[in-house]
Amino acid sequence: MTKGSDNLSMSQTFHRNDVEVISTKTVYDGFFKMIKYRLRHKLFAGGWSGEFERELFERGHAAAVLPYDPVRDQVVLIEQFRVGALAANCQPWQLEIVAGMLDHDDESAEQVVRREATEESGLVLGKTEKISRYLSSSGGCSEILDIFISEVDSRLAQGIHGVASESEDIRVHVVSRNQAYQWLESGKIENAATIIALQWLQLHHQRLRQA
Repeated sequence: MTKGSDNLSMSQTFHRNDVEVISTKTVYDGFFKMIKYRLRHKLFAGGWSGEFERELFERGHAAAVLPYDPVRDQVVLIEQFRVGALAANCQPWQLEIVAGMLDHDDESAEQVVRREATEESGLVLGKTEKISRYLSSSGGCSEILDIFISEVDSRLAQGIHGVASESEDIRVHVVSRNQAYQWLESGKIENAATIIALQWLQLHHQRLRQA
């Protein structure tokens, strides 16, 4: 049931100054952080909400890239174990695109994907194009993820990669664009960034191949 719907203005826009953060408290500080916010915000029907609490998962920001060979119309995907997929009762070894965390504030998202492409697939990225930027789970996490696509020679992608000190064990897959999209449609690919990148490629592959 919508409360006071007759009085709502659909053109009303709220901004950051329409939120009052009353307090923050770090409740966990490990590889990631968990911060408890106490806050209130303006309401669509007018006035302010009561004070309430939300736990926020702070994991930093990330960047991902889909390595694409426009000459052979092939994509490079990686496969690795994911504890979140295990806990969610999904396939623990996920098919994904290359991705990594920003290590420090002055590192750009493109620098991250170029570094991670070498670490996770052994590839050196060529011309790179921005696809999208999104909040991974804004209800309880501050992470923003930038997605790119980059030209590569898929013949150079093979083997097992990863940083041993980070317990990474990453297998490289080279498949046709059509095969990757079939995996997406069948539900075999469950990673959000990978789904977004492959859907974008499906719309833009002709332009990339012509270029």
